[in-house]
Amino acid sequence: MADFLLELFSEEIPARMQAKACADLERLFIDALAAAGLRAEAVQTQATPRRLSLIAQGLPLETAATSEERRGPRTDAPEQALAGFLKSTGLTREQLVERDDPKGRFLYAVIERPGRRTADVLAEALPALIRSFPWPKSMRWGEASQSTASMRWVRPLKAIVALLDGEVVPFEVEAIMAGAQTRGHRFHHPDTITIANAGGYAAQLRDAHVILDPKERQQIIAGRAAELAGAAGLAVVPDEGLLAENAGLTEWPVPLLGSFDPAFLVVPREVIQLTMRTNQKYFALTEASTGNLAPNFICVANIAARDEGRAITAGNEKVLAARLSDARFFWEQDKKTRLADFAARLGQIVFHEKLGAIADKVDRVARLARWLAEEGIVPGADPIFVEQAARLAKADLLTGMVGEFPELQGVMGGYYAQAEGLPDDVAHAIRDHYKPVGQGDEVPTAPVTVAVSLADKLDTLTSFFAIGEMPTGSKDPFALRRAALAVIALLINNDLRLKLDRLCAFLQLTDETARALTDFFADRLKVQQREAGVRHDLIDAVFVLGGEDDLVRLLARVKALQAFVSTEDGANLLAGYKRAANILRIEEKKGGLDAQGDYTREPAETALIAALDPATAKAVSAVAAERFEEAMAALATLRQPIDAFFDKVTVNDSRPEVRAERLRLLDRIRAAVHKVADFSQIEG
Repeated sequence: MADFLLELFSEEIPARMQAKACADLERLFIDALAAAGLRAEAVQTQATPRRLSLIAQGLPLETAATSEERRGPRTDAPEQALAGFLKSTGLTREQLVERDDPKGRFLYAVIERPGRRTADVLAEALPALIRSFPWPKSMRWGEASQSTASMRWVRPLKAIVALLDGEVVPFEVEAIMAGAQTRGHRFHHPDTITIANAGGYAAQLRDAHVILDPKERQQIIAGRAAELAGAAGLAVVPDEGLLAENAGLTEWPVPLLGSFDPAFLVVPREVIQLTMRTNQKYFALTEASTGNLAPNFICVANIAARDEGRAITAGNEKVLAARLSDARFFWEQDKKTRLADFAARLGQIVFHEKLGAIADKVDRVARLARWLAEEGIVPGADPIFVEQAARLAKADLLTGMVGEFPELQGVMGGYYAQAEGLPDDVAHAIRDHYKPVGQGDEVPTAPVTVAVSLADKLDTLTSFFAIGEMPTGSKDPFALRRAALAVIALLINNDLRLKLDRLCAFLQLTDETARALTDFFADRLKVQQREAGVRHDLIDAVFVLGGEDDLVRLLARVKALQAFVSTEDGANLLAGYKRAANILRIEEKKGGLDAQGDYTREPAETALIAALDPATAKAVSAVAAERFEEAMAALATLRQPIDAFFDKVTVNDSRPEVRAERLRLLDRIRAAVHKVADFSQIEG
């Protein structure tokens, strides 16, 4: 067995592309091996800013010899058919074998493929893999770039290392010959390094100031940043994405502690953090004792400077000061204009060509939010505050700060509302009305905020559904699935009782649009509840009965149903129901329920009849009162009579009037169960 090393050395690979590039390289390499009948015991890929590498351990030195047998045309087939078969196999007529089978005498090709050196397989496969590598963005360079036929790569490719058990695997890609030489750190070790083998590769790079493993680079950054912050009585604001990005920007990471003028702290915290993160890749720091944002940051250098990083830190502080000066300018300028004046210009921004400007959306949201408050759907929400917040919620889209940092829309509106002296309920609703944005995001609970957030998302959903712009397949350009999940989270977390038919009536949606919207919410509810362990078929079992479009009530009903069907009574009742439903389905096609006549009933039949009416009445009453566990308990009383009925009574009696009456009894069983849920939708 042998180990193989491949390193693709280039100019700087964007940090955001490195993880996917590692995954793609591993996948493509494994596929290339499999096509040749090879498999490694382990494959590991890693990346630094200037190299993408792969180590495959436990590779056989040769592929196994193989034999393939293929049946060709009959021996008396036309010459044209024979010629095609010979061409596909690469054999001559004399090399074919004749054999008899039940359909006649046929020609067979026995193709023997000898084993190949693994080095030859790699030398043949790797150039194509490299040339077709799926970078999200790539470029051409040098004189060859004048031709569109030249190779594309993420950044100019400089060198290739390809070693199998320490021996070079010879191949060429765009005049770059695979060899054993690479380079170390751009500044600490710019000279070439001759790699001995895969086993010593990482250690040789470390000696040249290159830490190959991205996870190790992340650990170095996180550990040293925490040390620097702790020594100053500070704490690093956690940011896994920024940690990964800094690891992707450095081969020899050196965290440094910097500071900025505390006077900049008058600017909202989110602005300062976003300025540092987005523009400079700095980690924000807080005071360990108070949690307040500190006038400090951690930057990550890619060099161990002789002055311990003082010059690098000073340079970063100067750049950050300029950035924060810009942010403070936007902050001060924006505060000179009232939010209402910004909002008055929202007609200048198109929301959608069929739905008008953002000003039109604001009008719809304000009307809907006020309705939610006035109808008591969002208890405790002051209708005046709700409408005021809704009309100002999008105003910050026209501020200079949001123009610079679109991520802060809503957040900045909240700050400007507070600076303007608007009520806290209004300011908080403006700030948080986009929430929840995604899974795991905070779900608002303040009544005014909930009303505005709910109205904003419901307007998006209903407006796009009304113009026929529903999600299809994997396409959801207006993020309607996410909006529906946010609505569900707001309703469930705040126990809000919104009936979709009331909403659709208020908005005057067509019946077709209302049905599509209701079905859409049912699908999204299944997705949202899947992680909570709620079965999708049980949601269907309640939903298909109709009349249950209050999502909070529906979910409570589904959870009670799930608890019930997991019991012995529930499982047996489900089995009895399905047996009754199957018989009815067959007999209803024959019209077998029409015959009439008197007969003497069996005791089990009489007992079931006696149990049905009270059980049905209790179930209906319990469902109406939202006592769903009681409804299930009422159904459970039918389990024993139904079991006895099927044990003691023959449904398909030879007498038509008896069979018809017993079928009608099965229909009553089905109807009773359907008062709670459509058990035909339940799997199992």
